[in-house]
Amino acid sequence: MAKAKFRTALYPGTFDPMTLGHLDIIKRASRQCDKLVIAVAINRGKNPLFGLDERVEMVENVIAPLRNDIEVEVRPFEGLLIHFVESVGATTIVRGLRAVSDFEYEFQMAGMNDRLNPDIETVFLMADPQYQTIASRLVKEIARLGGDVSQFVTPEVELRLKDKYT
Repeated sequence: MAKAKFRTALYPGTFDPMTLGHLDIIKRASRQCDKLVIAVAINRGKNPLFGLDERVEMVENVIAPLRNDIEVEVRPFEGLLIHFVESVGATTIVRGLRAVSDFEYEFQMAGMNDRLNPDIETVFLMADPQYQTIASRLVKEIARLGGDVSQFVTPEVELRLKDKYT
């Protein structure tokens, strides 16, 4: 019997903040690979509410309970995604899709990444219906206006949002 090839997948995002939708994709993606790298992007164009170190720490804390079941690593990155994917030895990029508008953008990105490195595969996971409407941008807006975000994020992330807006 041939030895199984070790597979590393990478799930990139800004995670500003990390939502239950992100967590769902992480759990589901981890079942498809031997190791999952969560890549927290330094995306200056998005003008994040939380600094990079805060976002990395939030992701680390949210996924801590999963560490007994999966091999997962959280890493910050800046620059071209495909270069980062190559640098960590991943063979797969995982992307979550909520709506048709997500698909259009992600389809183009997957095509460009394929042109840059055809050995890297992009895999799309459809959002669980209960998380389809959750977007970090909207969660921040609800929190900024004093709304209840507990159904969209973990308790720790909820506290961090409250701290930012009070």
